[in-house]
Amino acid sequence: MDIQGYCAPGFEALYDAFAINFSDHGDVGASFCAVHQQEIVASLWAGSADRGGERPFEEDTLVNVFSSSKGILALIALQQVAAGNLDLDLPVAHYWPEFAAAGKQSITGRQLLCHRSGVIAFRDRVADELIYDWQGALTQVAGTAPWWEPGTQQGYSPFLYGWTLGGLIEKASGQSLMSLYRAGIADPLALAGGFGAVGHRSAEIADVGALKKPLPELRDNAIGRSIKQDRQGPVATAFTNPVSLMTGTNSEQWRSALIPAANGHFCARDLATVYGDLASEDPQLLPRDLLHSATAEQSRGQDAILQADVAFGCGFIKSAAARDLQFGGPAGFGHPGAGGSVGFADPEAELGFGYVTSRMGQSLFMDQRAIGMMECLYRLL
Repeated sequence: MDIQGYCAPGFEALYDAFAINFSDHGDVGASFCAVHQQEIVASLWAGSADRGGERPFEEDTLVNVFSSSKGILALIALQQVAAGNLDLDLPVAHYWPEFAAAGKQSITGRQLLCHRSGVIAFRDRVADELIYDWQGALTQVAGTAPWWEPGTQQGYSPFLYGWTLGGLIEKASGQSLMSLYRAGIADPLALAGGFGAVGHRSAEIADVGALKKPLPELRDNAIGRSIKQDRQGPVATAFTNPVSLMTGTNSEQWRSALIPAANGHFCARDLATVYGDLASEDPQLLPRDLLHSATAEQSRGQDAILQADVAFGCGFIKSAAARDLQFGGPAGFGHPGAGGSVGFADPEAELGFGYVTSRMGQSLFMDQRAIGMMECLYRLL
């Protein structure tokens, strides 16, 4: 495999670690980037961006990073807190009156961000096309009842998170999510990617598909087991209602829609740049005090949907001892995406990390490819 890109002196071992992901772990197209003390110390890419192998993967080739999108969405919400437009401890209905329906009148923005709202899936079966209709999805989620009493337990919201939090951001700010992303994040950092409907600086989007050979499992597939045991339960419903959430990924309809919990399209450099800023001593994107409080632990426990012990800050997953949730040091925070992509910040090391891949593994958190890059990188720091 012809590895393209750059490694700063002392970081050359990352070339070999990246190559192993292609030779041993099934990668077909991927990119990796690390930002240390606000300087790019590695930016690598290789492979092809399309299924036919005709388009080369470039540094700014965008990949659907699935739930890694949530970290960027959370950042937009926190910027509205910094601007004085949003108070996370007020009810969402203060800004969005329709959201009070079906027992949601007391849910706060903080509960949305740390997955304690109980609004984890549509209760009624919805049409496949709904996810491509931003206003329609907001209306639907505003009328949806929580699956349990808000605040009583932690339950990850795979897709509705994007509409609940995105709707709150728009109502509180009076601006579109697209314009806030551009003005607050994409333009200041010159990012190549964005959410589907935001539009991208890069014209290249990689086709995603499953790894031909599954990677070794790092934990029991409790989610898959839960889905099989109860097809109508909250875990199955959260991931499959509607089924287009699982099947539409490479379509133009998906890529042009705004599904902010799951259809962010970014390159590794984008994620490393964002998290590199958040890991710096003087972040550009958020006031340092707000960032510190927002990335402190807000909720921890055996998550009702992820079926794993997970700790959340305000929209970010906290670093843990488990290898697939170890975002550098103990102060690390970020968000993995289904399939293998991940971005995280390690403030103690002043490090931003980004890895995106077009070949999806089965882990909901990090898999051996990102872990291998992370472990190699930390040996070199």
